[in-house]
Amino acid sequence: MKTSVIKLLEKYHLSELIAWVDIIFIILEIGFIVLCTWLIFKASHQLISNIETQVSNRSQGDDVQRVQTLSRVLRYVTSVGILALSVMIILSTVGISVAPLIATAGLAGVAIGFGAQTLVKDYFTGFVMLLEDQIRQGDIVEIAGKNGTVEEVTLRYIRLRDYEGIVHFVPNSAITVVTNRTRNFSYAVMDVLISSKQDIADANSALKKIAQTLRNDPTLKKMILDDLEIAGVEILSESSVTLRCRLKVIPQYQAHIRREFQGMIKVIFEQENIKSPFVQ
Repeated sequence: MKTSVIKLLEKYHLSELIAWVDIIFIILEIGFIVLCTWLIFKASHQLISNIETQVSNRSQGDDVQRVQTLSRVLRYVTSVGILALSVMIILSTVGISVAPLIATAGLAGVAIGFGAQTLVKDYFTGFVMLLEDQIRQGDIVEIAGKNGTVEEVTLRYIRLRDYEGIVHFVPNSAITVVTNRTRNFSYAVMDVLISSKQDIADANSALKKIAQTLRNDPTLKKMILDDLEIAGVEILSESSVTLRCRLKVIPQYQAHIRREFQGMIKVIFEQENIKSPFVQ
């Protein structure tokens, strides 16, 4: 087609425009590459979204969060790969050889790698955490001394939002221990103080009554997975006894159930005449 255009210009004695033919065709080729890149970009993301939807529909519980987390990372990696390939094709189109650039980039990468070991460690640690399914989007975790809900998982960092709404970006290389509070199930643990003169059996009976009241609540019963477990006396002092108990709950609801349980203590203890160590 390019040859035909040149012959046409020569036929009509427009040879001064021939110099612009190469430039025009290069611009057209670059535009075509950009268009193809955009179409491939949209198609790949749509394909990943469709796969995510199908797999999520077949998954249950925590597996849904894992699928969503892996989908986000796959979109990111796919986008970077498509963009890098597009740039190399455009450079070849304008006459820049890609091979020397790749070789130079390889040598530069080795040199930069010595000064960017932390960055490499970020990506490697992020890949391992995703492979081992340690963290998912939506989990409540404690990492690198920070607590919060996982809003984003990438190969380089984890984004957390704590109870006050503060956002923390934690590099993956800074993560040595992951404390995940939302995997499969959780426990709402309560320490209850009673007077040292109070009969422990009566107090245990009152605690069971509180747990049963919560389980009878239409809203709360969906969050509680099992009956109350009473561990027994945790701390014994001259004026008080600390009883420890716990309820097995759906992940992320342990704090809510704990507050509801503690809110019922005063009401039920007064009904059952359970003495508190604070009463003079």
